[in-house]
Amino acid sequence: MDFDLTDDQRLLTDSVTRLLGNEYGFEQRKALLKTEMGWSEKLWGQYAELGLLGLPIAEDFGGFGGGPVDIMLLMQAFGRHLVLEPYLATVVLGATAIKLAGSAAQQDEILTGIASGEIKLAFAHSERQARYDMTDVLTTAKPNAGGFILEGAKSVVLHGDCADKLVVSARTAGNRDDARGISLFLVDGNASGVARRGYTLRDGTRAAEISLSGVQVGRDALLGEPDQALGTIIRVTEAGIAATGAEVIGAMETMQAMTLDYLKTRQQFGKPIGENQALQHRAAEMLVAMEQGRSMAMLAAMMVDEPDAEERARNIAMAKVGVGQAGRFVSQNAVQLHGGIGMTEEYAVGHFFRRVMVVEHMFGDTAYHLDKLADQVA
Repeated sequence: MDFDLTDDQRLLTDSVTRLLGNEYGFEQRKALLKTEMGWSEKLWGQYAELGLLGLPIAEDFGGFGGGPVDIMLLMQAFGRHLVLEPYLATVVLGATAIKLAGSAAQQDEILTGIASGEIKLAFAHSERQARYDMTDVLTTAKPNAGGFILEGAKSVVLHGDCADKLVVSARTAGNRDDARGISLFLVDGNASGVARRGYTLRDGTRAAEISLSGVQVGRDALLGEPDQALGTIIRVTEAGIAATGAEVIGAMETMQAMTLDYLKTRQQFGKPIGENQALQHRAAEMLVAMEQGRSMAMLAAMMVDEPDAEERARNIAMAKVGVGQAGRFVSQNAVQLHGGIGMTEEYAVGHFFRRVMVVEHMFGDTAYHLDKLADQVA
């Protein structure tokens, strides 16, 4: 298997690295966190100009036509700088749902709008009682003369507070935990009956609690076949796991570099603390864990388009576990080796730690995916 980057991928990596190096320093990020939106519309426009918003979108819709490996490279770069913009919510989760289930008209409107930076999406599937169970859906969509009436609530919707459109899952048939009977709908974020309460997650990124009360949507709002959306939801979640896994690798790279620099410069008893052999061993263990995690993130990226659903699910679950374990080890040790300064808001390593911990609990935590893997071999 060829792991060399293409010329286009090298150009992509160089362009993103240069942009974020100039525009996304730690102090600049802290300033963005204090704004009302919590991210930069200016940078969102620059992402559109560079073609980043259309990276996985077909050229027919104004995109770049890239694949999961391109997303992996971009998300790694985002992870190195703790990017706050709603890229994961819009381009990875939302656009994947539209590509998989949208009609030709829906794809033309939404994907073109995403690539140009005019439309932001949020994937509203999780519900408070469900935890990580993708079939646990209480939100309902009942048919009426004009289309459907949506009732229910969605929880921890990434960047749901700023999304122009919501991709909402709702039960159109069956009981609460039935795999069949779930449908997806495209809902205007400001539609009558939609209430959104935005808030900041522990890592500084934004999410929202969304309430749907008598929300009327037309039949053209339905994404894909009625009652058959679970497969799409699973594929969207798998794309999210692969993308956030790559983001964690970028975060680990930065934490590793910061820790090595600190060990070389922090003086104690007249010499750098990095001369302590025990700390050298710890830094080496961090490097090994990071590279193990990198291999698993690459596996996830290669599995996103795997046609065998069982093979894809097994490998992506393994990748989620591997990246989660590596991210926890590297981030905990990075904070510990920095000592007291690692716990302060003024120092970057703690911010990277929090992002990695939040990502570990997205789309099912390490324990959840370990259980899934154990069930497969039981």
